Amino acid sequence: QQQLVESGGGLVQPGGSLRLSCAASGFSFSSYGMNWYRQAPGKERELVAGIGSAGGTTIYANSVKGRFTISRDNAKNTVYLQMNSLKPEDTAVYFCNTNRGRLPWGQGTQVTVSS
Repeated sequence: QQQLVESGGGLVQPGGSLRLSCAASGFSFSSYGMNWYRQAPGKERELVAGIGSAGGTTIYANSVKGRFTISRDNAKNTVYLQMNSLKPEDTAVYFCNTNRGRLPWGQGTQVTVSS
């Protein structure tokens, strides 16, 4: 079955860093662009970052540009999100999906930025 499993979240202080991983299975991973999304308490899901199928193009929400870096390893069927200079407003559950968001959603991974 098609599956997305996010990991790497946790509690971090403002200014800290985390690296999230999304392990994909059950589809041709290297054929699809991949996105990271997040949903903060009381807010709708938003696009955080995206990467093309071969990793050659990336996009970022303005709120994270310069702080987050998306990457992928097609040999490992995994997409990553390196998050630096974290702010309290980055607190959310982070999800991955294809660039069209058509796969079943995973459980996400909780990122909490707090002192």
